[in-house]
Amino acid sequence: MKVEGHLHKMAISHHDGNAEYALRLDDSVYPLTSILGSQVRIQSLEEIHCLACGRKTKKSYSQGYCYPCFKRLPQCDTCIMSPEKCHYDKGTCRDAKWGEAFCMQDHIVYLANSSGIKVGITRHSQIPTRWLDQGAKQALPIARVSSRHQSGLLEVIFKQHVADKTNWRALLKQDAENIDLEAERDRLFEECHEEIEELQDFYGLQQVQLIYDGDVQEFHYPVEQYPTKVVSHNLDKTPEVTGKLMGIKGQYLILDTGVINLRKYTSYRVAIEIAA
Repeated sequence: MKVEGHLHKMAISHHDGNAEYALRLDDSVYPLTSILGSQVRIQSLEEIHCLACGRKTKKSYSQGYCYPCFKRLPQCDTCIMSPEKCHYDKGTCRDAKWGEAFCMQDHIVYLANSSGIKVGITRHSQIPTRWLDQGAKQALPIARVSSRHQSGLLEVIFKQHVADKTNWRALLKQDAENIDLEAERDRLFEECHEEIEELQDFYGLQQVQLIYDGDVQEFHYPVEQYPTKVVSHNLDKTPEVTGKLMGIKGQYLILDTGVINLRKYTSYRVAIEIAA
């Protein structure tokens, strides 16, 4: 199989906790899970077209945008990466209607185990996709709030006691050891109870709800073999990557020659060849 198009992040679904992947190029989708063990060749055609406006750009900003869109669009604002910095209430949101649709809806604060325990946030509608995107082995929702801003404020409280980043190298070296996420949730609730109560007093109990009875979800990824040493391919430096597909986890392809984060190259026009 040989296909061309602009990369998007891989589509992920799961069946009984088993992750299934598909490659996305423009509007076409190609199943990947079934081709483990095949030889893969990825070639950058050295064209990037903005995810929003379609203009050609020499560099991708915020995973797929040209610089003007990066500076203009609300989905590229600093509060997307740091939701506690939301400035919607100040009337300075880049697009108030977009903010209402994207940020002013229920969000989940969760604990996940990808390369160890971490705290994270996501829109309620993005569960479990967000966890699969991160390569989480386990995940547990611990709070439900009414806006992205509130989820960011709660995450700031928790990340004083637990990491908020995934160690991507550790993620790709092995399966994480199981963690008692429910015990970790209870520990965080106890250690952070004063700050949580302050948040609830300010916004109201209905706006910031702790989840005491959430179910731990577990996921398994199609990986035949993990690398002993993680080497990352970079299409900007080496526009052609080849190797045998040994696994897929998060948004990474694991080849016998190194790993590549396909999401990093959103909007890159590429040619991909897969041989049995």
